[in-house]
Amino acid sequence: MSTRLIVISPVRNEGEHLSRTINSVVNQLVKPDRWIIVNDGSSDSTGQLAEQAATNHDWIQVIHRQDRGSRKSGVGVVDTFYDGYRLIEKEPWDYLVKLDGDLHFGSDVFEKILLAFSEETKLGISGGEIFYERNGQRTIESKRDPAFHVRGATKFYRRACWDEMGGLLPVTGWDTLDEVKANMLGWTTKRVPEAHFLHLRPTGAADGSWRDSFKNGRGSYIAGYHPIYMLSKCVRRLPCEPAFIQSLGLFAGFFSGFLSSAERIKDRELVCYLRRQQLRRLLGRASIWE
Repeated sequence: MSTRLIVISPVRNEGEHLSRTINSVVNQLVKPDRWIIVNDGSSDSTGQLAEQAATNHDWIQVIHRQDRGSRKSGVGVVDTFYDGYRLIEKEPWDYLVKLDGDLHFGSDVFEKILLAFSEETKLGISGGEIFYERNGQRTIESKRDPAFHVRGATKFYRRACWDEMGGLLPVTGWDTLDEVKANMLGWTTKRVPEAHFLHLRPTGAADGSWRDSFKNGRGSYIAGYHPIYMLSKCVRRLPCEPAFIQSLGLFAGFFSGFLSSAERIKDRELVCYLRRQQLRRLLGRASIWE
């Protein structure tokens, strides 16, 4: 029985990198049945590159959104993704991929990730290991990530897991909450070590270290992270380069949420499960953070 694979890529001002992502997808041994590129109001060549790819390949489709004036992480990414998803939500599919437009990867990456799904029937969300290149050396970007976490740049969802989760929450931190909810519902989530993605623009590069850390801290507040766990996370990040910036940004972003009374997610069951897992981690007990 054939596997129906659909890829959706929210992109904004990726003119410098999108051609390499297009080449990577086009050269896959297992090609997607549909690839929807959602151009989120780009002011560079992103739209033209996407349209050219659609001209060359009838399984590629492009949607253009109006420019909102700035890059909007979190909510903006999910909103853009769903503009593409609405085109296929009533279609049959087996696996759905959220793929960024600044990645380069080998021709067997999709094949390796789909093989992992076929070997583990309760695998609900997967993806690959993400690397960045500096001074000619490749370094794994996700080395501090817990085993259950799959970076938002490349996420593969099994249809049954996606339907049970109810899709993505339109909040900063969506790419952790989806995995937490999947685990809460009895699915597993993990990266495939053999599937390598090169991030042409490392995570946070578009915002800068301080803004990216502040955003992640605020996202953790919105997601309902336990304050004690968050303090522990800030302490662990103190030695990370640039010195103190990550830690202070996370702290400021998280605790400013209390001061501003920022709205948190309303899924009480999910928040309680998340906090229990975090406290278990702090106590050295079995948790999804292992």
